[in-house]
Amino acid sequence: MLIMATVSILFFMIVILMMVIASFLSKKTFSDREKNSPFECGFDPLNNARIPFSLRFFLVTMIFLIFDVEIALLLPFVFYPTLMSTAQWTITLFFFIAILLTGLYYEWNQGALDWSE
Repeated sequence: MLIMATVSILFFMIVILMMVIASFLSKKTFSDREKNSPFECGFDPLNNARIPFSLRFFLVTMIFLIFDVEIALLLPFVFYPTLMSTAQWTITLFFFIAILLTGLYYEWNQGALDWSE
């Protein structure tokens, strides 16, 4: 038990020593405003934070997330088809894809995918 505590303290001291040496050896320049400011999707964080946000960008992001989750849910069907019988596997996959295609048709019909505006 004493050996483990000694080794733990030794590793902790080595880590602290490495962090102190790295902070002294690193070059720090505070004159560059662009490098010191956080990057937030192309928006300048030092200006007004209440600028209008594109709703179309938000909708496309949500559509991407929906279809990304769709792929994550379809992968077990592709890699492990033996978990269910063939008929059960086919019916489940058919209904899953039918629901997603219905949602895609609804988004298309509502104009969420139209970029000509």
